[in-house]
Amino acid sequence: MDVQEVRKLDAYLKRVFGNPKIRVVPRPKKDDSAEVYIGEEFVGVLFVDDEDDDRSFQFQMAILEEDLADIG
Repeated sequence: MDVQEVRKLDAYLKRVFGNPKIRVVPRPKKDDSAEVYIGEEFVGVLFVDDEDDDRSFQFQMAILEEDLADIG
């Protein structure tokens, strides 16, 4: 992902989720993905999918069982 693509994804996620605290950050030494944060908390990874010459992006977010216990 280049800088312009990261900026577009950042703006898209902020708009779709209605949250200006979302940040998309390039990953060091990786050009096929970027990290997603809400504030300072890491929430997931965006991966590039170039399969069949149709570029798309996949957002992967892990939810730990211990995080659900905090909700009650």
